[in-house]
Amino acid sequence: MSMIRLLLAEDQSMVREALAALLGLEPDIEVVAQVARGDEVLAAAHEHRIDVALLDIEMPGMTGIDAAAALRRELPAVKVVVVTTFGRPGYLRRAMESGADAFLVKDAPAAQLASAVRKVLAGERVIDPTLAAAALADGASPLTDRERDVLRSAADGSTNAEIAAALHLSQGTIRNYLSMAIQKMAARNRAEAVRIAQEKGWL
Repeated sequence: MSMIRLLLAEDQSMVREALAALLGLEPDIEVVAQVARGDEVLAAAHEHRIDVALLDIEMPGMTGIDAAAALRRELPAVKVVVVTTFGRPGYLRRAMESGADAFLVKDAPAAQLASAVRKVLAGERVIDPTLAAAALADGASPLTDRERDVLRSAADGSTNAEIAAALHLSQGTIRNYLSMAIQKMAARNRAEAVRIAQEKGWL
C-alpha cells in the first residue's frame, strides 16, 4: 500500500499536533511536514514531495486560501484540503476559486478528514454539506475587488486619509467606495458594513 504524503499547515500548535497524531494513526497517511505559517507551505511542499496539503485558513504570513492558489500554480498535482473553524459561506467560495479540492470545518472527525484526503487523491471534491447549503443560500459577494480592499482597510479603524494613502487613491474615491460598500451591505455605517462582510466571509 502506497503511503499518502501529507503536509499540515495550522498556526495553533496544539491543534496541529493533535491533527498530526490523529491522521498519523491512519494506515495509509503519513504526515511528512508541519508548518505554522501560510508563507511556509510552498517551500515545504517542494521539499517533502507531498501528495496532499491540509491547510487552515487563518494563518500568519499568508492565508490558507492564498497558499492553496500558490500550490495550484506551482504544484498542480498536489491536492488541497482547506479546513477552518469559520464556517462562513464566502470562505467556501473563495477556497474553491483558489483551487482547493475539499473544504471542511476543523472540528470534523479525524475519520472524515482522512476520508476527504483519500477522496481528493481519487479526483473527487469534498465539501462540508452544511457549508455548501449555507453558501448556496447566501449568494455571491456583491463587493468589487476595490470595495473589498477599502472595507478590509477600514476594519482596523483606519481613517479615510490613512486608507487613501495605503491604497494610493484619493480620499474622495475612498469615500465613494465606502459609500457603495455600505449600501451593498444594507448597513448604517462603515463599522456595520465591515462586520456584515466579515460574517459573510467576503473580506
